[in-house]
Amino acid sequence: MAEEKKEPWLNYLALTTIILAVCATLSTFKGGGFSTRSVMSQTQASDQWAFFQSKSIKGYLYEMQKEKLELELKADGGRLPRALAEEYGKKIETYGKKIAKYEEEKATIQKDAKRFEKIRDDAQKHAQSFGLAVIFLQIAILLSSIAALLKKRYIWLIGSGVGLFGIAWFIDGFFLFF
Repeated sequence: MAEEKKEPWLNYLALTTIILAVCATLSTFKGGGFSTRSVMSQTQASDQWAFFQSKSIKGYLYEMQKEKLELELKADGGRLPRALAEEYGKKIETYGKKIAKYEEEKATIQKDAKRFEKIRDDAQKHAQSFGLAVIFLQIAILLSSIAALLKKRYIWLIGSGVGLFGIAWFIDGFFLFF
């Protein structure tokens, strides 16, 4: 039986298919990692915003209490015994300090929440690029497989062109130049 002569471009087809498959695998892996980072950062940001809200409520309660005491002290018009008026003053001052403390804590919490949101947004951009890379690379692998089965070089060239788009998105997943 005569052996069929192998066309030389089929070796290049096999090599490009391997390269595309490796890039697709790495894109899937890196995209999944960035997606996980995005979800984790969103959770951390949500936790920080809940903590911020908690501090806001506590601060508001102290503000209401402070205002109530200030109004009671004003409404008294100096009739309260001196010791009681001083006690009101101390409570008002204590509440003022607690309000200021909660405002400082809220600023720190807000800064942390925004940092987590920035990490989330950055991770989403990376994950999106890797996701697009996987799509193009899978299409290119499919076209290369069809080209190998049908032994049609033009299908492999089309697949290679699509694969170049996939590789560009794969590289973009790391550097975000698009």
